[in-house]
Amino acid sequence: MKNRTTLFLLFIGCVNIYYSQSVIIGKQVWMSKNLDVSTFRNGDPIPEAKTEEEWRKAGENKQPAWCYYESKPLNGMKYGKLYNWYAVNDPRGLAPAGWHIPTEDEWKVLVNYLGGESVAGGKMKSAGTKYWKGPNTGATNESGFLGFPGGSCDEDGSFYRVNDIGIWWSASAFSDTEVWSLYLYHDGSDIGIYNYLKEAGRSVRCLKD
Repeated sequence: MKNRTTLFLLFIGCVNIYYSQSVIIGKQVWMSKNLDVSTFRNGDPIPEAKTEEEWRKAGENKQPAWCYYESKPLNGMKYGKLYNWYAVNDPRGLAPAGWHIPTEDEWKVLVNYLGGESVAGGKMKSAGTKYWKGPNTGATNESGFLGFPGGSCDEDGSFYRVNDIGIWWSASAFSDTEVWSLYLYHDGSDIGIYNYLKEAGRSVRCLKD
């Protein structure tokens, strides 16, 4: 029993350390790393899609799912998990207690604080080319956001542009089938906010309530 108690306390300590990695940007408090959870806030497991077929089926059935880029856990250690929007929007809560998935407007608050769409991307990207493909234009990470290029998983289960692009979900739907996301690029300091299919896999970054 003592060993179990010790392990439990160590686990809770690790969780607290993980979620204490945050950064204040303007009047917002952001996590400074991508979400990497495999359970909802209530403890229910989020299904992992390990194959293209499993990913497609989850999307077709409008069910939550996550994956590692190219199904490689090492990529998860670098970039966190990729989630479809059904996981993001699940009523059980993807974000941990005290946090939430940012809306499109909340992303825009961050972008505007950092100088607007033409320059905010450079201030949000991790610097150098350890993770980003060169030239990683304008990357300074002066905001502390530490944006990594985790790529994406398309609705058909195929993977797309790791090291080249970072994409994060918003909580704001564009239509019945598409949702707004924020994009960072290796070859520019700008950001993009575009809509795409709910069945796709994107990184998730949480904002303090």
